[in-house]
Amino acid sequence: MSIRDKLASILFKPKAGKPAEEETHAPPAQLEQEMPEAPPFMAEDPAVIRLPGEHPLYQLYNLRRKEAGALPTPRLCMDEDGVLPEDMVQKERNRLQTALKNACGFRLKSTRNSGNKHKRDKKGENEEQEPESEGLDAFPWFFVSSDKLYAWVLVFPPVGNGRELSREILLGAMEEQGIVYGVDERVVDRLPHDGNRYFTLFLAAQGKPAFDGKNGNIVDYFPRSVERVLEVDEFDQVDYTALNLIHNVKEGQEICRLIRPTEGEPGRTVLDQEIPAKSGKAVPLPKGRNTEISEDGDALVALSAGHVEFTGRSFQVKPVMDVPGNVDFSTGNIKFLGDVNIKGDVLTGFTVRAMGSIWVGGVVEAGSTVEAGGDLTVVKGILGDGTTTVRAQRCIFSKYVENATIYVRENLQTDAIINGSIYCNGEVLVRSGRGAIMGGRVWAAQKVSAAVVGSKSECRTAIALGGLPCTNFERELVRKELKQLEMEREKLECQLDSPVKESLLSKVRVKLNTAELRLQQLEEDLEDIREELRGREEEGRLECGVAYAGTEISFGEEMVRLRHEERQCVAKMVCGEIVVM
Repeated sequence: MSIRDKLASILFKPKAGKPAEEETHAPPAQLEQEMPEAPPFMAEDPAVIRLPGEHPLYQLYNLRRKEAGALPTPRLCMDEDGVLPEDMVQKERNRLQTALKNACGFRLKSTRNSGNKHKRDKKGENEEQEPESEGLDAFPWFFVSSDKLYAWVLVFPPVGNGRELSREILLGAMEEQGIVYGVDERVVDRLPHDGNRYFTLFLAAQGKPAFDGKNGNIVDYFPRSVERVLEVDEFDQVDYTALNLIHNVKEGQEICRLIRPTEGEPGRTVLDQEIPAKSGKAVPLPKGRNTEISEDGDALVALSAGHVEFTGRSFQVKPVMDVPGNVDFSTGNIKFLGDVNIKGDVLTGFTVRAMGSIWVGGVVEAGSTVEAGGDLTVVKGILGDGTTTVRAQRCIFSKYVENATIYVRENLQTDAIINGSIYCNGEVLVRSGRGAIMGGRVWAAQKVSAAVVGSKSECRTAIALGGLPCTNFERELVRKELKQLEMEREKLECQLDSPVKESLLSKVRVKLNTAELRLQQLEEDLEDIREELRGREEEGRLECGVAYAGTEISFGEEMVRLRHEERQCVAKMVCGEIVVM
């Protein structure tokens, strides 16, 4: 008996009246004296399990230490490498502690029963016969997580003459427990020879988790909710007329695209059981009016040009945009690819541009700009101040035109034109209502028909016929733009050098180059069209009920000024001369 055991027997002698056999069942006080202090584990580590001093694991540890001498301190860590999900570790801690307590208690009971049996057998045998030693082999105990994806092993040491841990014992225990998938071969190979193989928790196997498929999704190219966005320019100024409320779409353009769901990937438990996985859910494309699904079924495209809106369930394309009131700060400037219906007025300073037709139920006020790719109808008239510009690629119908510049590719029909600048590639018809053209200049390629031209006060009223009114108008606009850009460039060049100056100069130069190219293209187009129209200069004509003195009638370079009032007159070009009949 070692000195330590002698001292322990003296200090902890059994009480009188108790049999000597009970010495193997040391009282709790003795076990506590021989138990090591709890290892200094970090309390903040959720993967480390701390056990109380009276736990059966420490009792088994003390018994093994008595037999084997020095022994590494027990260590129970569920995740040494820090790779396991934290929520899973937190969830399995309590289960592991409960299962470990039961397993240690059962092993402790088996150890004591084995020791008592050995003593009884030794007393009943003949002293001359050597008793056969008995013991317990090393026992790998496995703990499997509730989701069967992880399995840990803790090996209890052998008792007596039991066998030490070997690879065969470990694999046999795994097979008995059904742990056959995801086994860590490194742990199996290393554990039988590891100095810490007993009373230490190891992660022995990991299953393959199942991965559910991702649900389908929709990628929108247009916003579902309308927000008023004000843009700030380089001078920190905000244009409050540009609210960006209209989202134009072209025919065949994608509105949104579908991301298809993915299939789930099934998993596998450490017990070699399949874990089913859910496939992602498909979502339908939000198809609405004037939209269709592409041939591959992955995109929603517009059937026609217009304004894209989301109605709460689907995208729809509106080829006609309805403005219930005025075009003002509540709507901002309008730029639309379809038709526009405005029930109110177009107020001063605002712009309406549409690829289709425009219908205005009120007035186009001074200082505004209206451009239609189709017809333009203004119910109450166009009231300008000299800066108002109205353009239409087809016809214009208006109650009256006053102090405004009109550009129309086909015909203009109105009740009165007062001090207007009219450029028309078709006919100007002023027959209804007052039917008067007073002041300004009217240039029509084909015909001007009015009830009254000029006024009794002989205000200057110019009627030009034939030629290319709209193309000349565009050339004049480009020339004005070039002149303004050149003046702006000269002013900038006179300023002190600065980053702002360089930035503005570069922008002006780009605009200048663009305008010069446009002017060059227009000059070439004019030459080509003049060749086509050669010999058709005499097609234009003026028809009016009354033409007052002071009215100027011109065909190209030829011009005549009426000196007397003419009634039921017709003016046309005959043999290179203007004839008024």
